[in-house]
Amino acid sequence: MSERVVREGYSGTGPGAITPDGCAVELYTRLAVADEPDVIASAVPAGASVLELGCGAGRVTHPLVERGFDVTAVDESAQMLEQVRGARTVCSPIESLDLGDETFDVVMLASFLVHSGDHRVRDGLLRTCRRYVRDGGAVLLQREGEDYHARLPRERVHPAGYTTRIVSSEPVGDGVHSVHAEYDFADARWTQTFLSRPLSKERFEGYLEAAGLRVDRYLTDDGVWVRAVPR
Repeated sequence: MSERVVREGYSGTGPGAITPDGCAVELYTRLAVADEPDVIASAVPAGASVLELGCGAGRVTHPLVERGFDVTAVDESAQMLEQVRGARTVCSPIESLDLGDETFDVVMLASFLVHSGDHRVRDGLLRTCRRYVRDGGAVLLQREGEDYHARLPRERVHPAGYTTRIVSSEPVGDGVHSVHAEYDFADARWTQTFLSRPLSKERFEGYLEAAGLRVDRYLTDDGVWVRAVPR
């Protein structure tokens, strides 16, 4: 399947293929997983069926598979999905995903996708979450921390030896920011520019409510990981 054109406001540079939202495939095969698998495993039953929306190259997918979860991994980039192992893969935009009558114990929307700058995209993402979570199941979402757009530039040197850097976050209208990030490795460098709509806790919860979901609890002290359930 061929890649779609890069979206307006999104871009990326560096070696290898770049997806429509500016993500570099090789970069995402190199980024290390953090505490996401622990957070997820603490919030859902062991061995649960998981629908992972926007899985990328499998950075989180692979640890979940290793822990015994039954993962269906969805991404719109066929090149990203080529890197995924051990999970069923589906190539589709999240908003138009069609899996028939299937439902899952857990639907996961990570990578701050809920902060899409386009209201229609965000609402479509959340509708997909609600459509595919079964009764009694849970939706796990990752949202930006309160200071995500503040005190920039901000960088972190990962123990594996690479540096991630949020260089800038500039308002571009209608409550949306253009964010520029850099990733420096010893042998390569990537950049990504993308659009993000900062959301207060109240607005975030309001959008969930409109999609038929409600917050069950915040899973991390910084409020970044959230467990929601059907209303």
